[in-house]
Amino acid sequence: MQQRYVGNSGLRVSALSLGTRSWGGETDEQDASELLRTFLDAGGRHVDTSASYAGGGSEAILGSLLGDVVSRTEISISTKAGMTTPDGRRAVDTSRNAMLTGLDASLARLGTEYVDLWFAEAWDGNVPLDETLAALEFAVRTGRARYAGISNFRGWQAAKAAATSSVPLVAAQAEYSFLQRTAEAELIPAAEDAGLGLMAWAPLGRGVLTGKYRGGIPAGSRGASASESAYVEPYLEEKPSRIVDAVCMAANGLGRTPQDVSLSWLLSQQGVATAIVGARTPVQLKELLDVQPAPLPPQIARALEDVSAAF
Repeated sequence: MQQRYVGNSGLRVSALSLGTRSWGGETDEQDASELLRTFLDAGGRHVDTSASYAGGGSEAILGSLLGDVVSRTEISISTKAGMTTPDGRRAVDTSRNAMLTGLDASLARLGTEYVDLWFAEAWDGNVPLDETLAALEFAVRTGRARYAGISNFRGWQAAKAAATSSVPLVAAQAEYSFLQRTAEAELIPAAEDAGLGLMAWAPLGRGVLTGKYRGGIPAGSRGASASESAYVEPYLEEKPSRIVDAVCMAANGLGRTPQDVSLSWLLSQQGVATAIVGARTPVQLKELLDVQPAPLPPQIARALEDVSAAF
């Protein structure tokens, strides 16, 4: 698998990163172990997690696999702090205390002395940006994080953070796919100008771009889950369905899968360092790893960009 530099930094990650949002919830430790081993065998290197995933359960599972399934030096790890979901409600706190307390807890769950990349998971309008950045800077200077980044920031927020930070920020995480292209308006230009690499989450439109929802909501999918259906529902409406139909038609004409078409397009976009794929099962991951991303024919890419514009 191709390895790519993140922004203007020396940090390299695999073109596909393994997302662990489902670990500790839909994905148990046994499946997580198989996912990680399969990912590494395919040449994957970067694993993304967060203190907010399953209340830290995702990090705990990844930490349990370090040493047994994979050595710490075989992978790079990114995690995030500043967001919690008590009682299912999203709460943001990127104060210095919350961030650094969160990092210490993350390192304990992961069983490692450092993470390769540490993110402020969201913009916090109640906390001065300088205070959030001071936490990122302290983590880098004390060696608990090798690099720092920002996640789910708007374009102007990312630009301000990059210009203000006393240590270089190297990455921005954002949702980006044929079904979510709002990052192109401000965030991607701002990130590119500041030398940040984009790490795209939900690159398959929360699973909808695989085409599996075209005939209805399949059993066992996130769309059929009481706890996860709201995550998928926005992309099952009329316009996203037309985009999915176009992607599937292009894939059929090219003799490729919808996953292949979607990821190939995304990874060819300016500034994208990696696509974070959150396969929930080993079968799903193997389907993704069979993809060999290659640029789409220009006329196909333009047609898909036209149909998915401003979405």
